[in-house]
This record gives sequence, C-alpha cells and structure tokens, in this order.
Amino acid sequence: MALKQELTYKVQDLKGETHSEISIALSISDKNPRYLVHRAIVAQDNSKRQGNASTKTRSEVRGGGKKPWKQKGTGNARSGSSNSPLWSGGGVSFGPKPRSYKQKINTKEWRLALNTVIKSSFEKTVVAEDFSASITHPNTKSIIKTLTKLVDLSNNSKKTLIIVDQPNKNLNLSLRNLRNTNLLYSNTLNIKDLLIADQIVITKTALKNIQETYSE
Repeated sequence: MALKQELTYKVQDLKGETHSEISIALSISDKNPRYLVHRAIVAQDNSKRQGNASTKTRSEVRGGGKKPWKQKGTGNARSGSSNSPLWSGGGVSFGPKPRSYKQKINTKEWRLALNTVIKSSFEKTVVAEDFSASITHPNTKSIIKTLTKLVDLSNNSKKTLIIVDQPNKNLNLSLRNLRNTNLLYSNTLNIKDLLIADQIVITKTALKNIQETYSE
C-alpha cells in the first residue's frame, strides 16, 4: 500500500548559501519497504547479466558418428559414440545455454521502491541551483570548485552522485576524472546508485522532473 509523503528541501546556490525551499510529494511503501527495494535491486542486477554461457550437447559436438569398438569381445564397456558425456571431449549433460536472467517487476512497484529510496536518502541529499548550463567547456577544476561548496569532496572514498535534468556533454567530460563520482539524469534514475551513494547533489530542475516523471 502506498503512502503519500511530502519532502521539503533547502535549495542552495552555487556559493553554498540557502535562499529558498522546494517540496516534492512522494508515494512511498508503508508495508515491507525493505522487501520492495530488495526486489527492485535484484531485478536491476539480473537485467544486467549477459546470460551467454553455452555448452554443447552430445548432438552438437564434432565427430562420434562411428561406433568406437564392437559391442562384444573387447573386454571394454559397451559404447556407441565418442560424443557421450562420459567421454573426454564429449557433450555436456544439462549444461548452460544462452538465457535471459531478466526478472519482471511492475512499473508501479518499481516507482514505489524508487520513491521509498529517495525518501530514505533525504539526509544525504543536497538540492542546488542548476549549474550544468554554466559549463560551456570541459573543466574539471571548475566543477570541483562548484561541488566543494555543496558536498565534501576531500574524502575520495565517499561516493558522490550528481543528478541533472538533461544530458550535458561538457558536464560529463568535466566529471569523468573525479574518483567515485557518478552522473545520472532525472529521467533515467536507478535505485542501486541512489542507495550506494554517500552524498547526492540534485539540481532544482532535476528534482522537479523527478516529481513529474515518477509520481503516481
């Protein structure tokens, strides 16, 4: 069952000062939220599995057309083909074949899990004015200077997640050299990145887009 809850964030400018607030309404799970989030993560991980492991059965391996030796009189166990799984170089019994590991999860369930994770990430989330448009060319020093006023970048072991509203090539190139820093777009969120992040920066426009895209 879904429960409506409103979250209010303080919006920081590029100097790290707070001038306004913004609220979003989320539909979160009020029963078994951990189970629902776990289901969503398992489905996400399984969808990334290639499932291309493949072995050959006795009908697919090369050779084996001739009976290795006559049925009786040799002292050996009777054998009809060298392709038998009992032989070295023979086929494999019940071996893996290409398959899909994808698990189905309903869209409403996935959105409920996502909203629940967004709510649980409230304390580690910073909402900032949009800074992606101001980056006219790739510049890692410039983006570090901006982010340092919003989150702690001194600890390289901390995972930082940046969420903006639309793709920006210059921002992507500026962030790719930063260790443990990941960039996502508001319409392509995933639950696992939100959970493992130690600190999250969301632009104001991205937060509005999240409300429009994932609200029930």
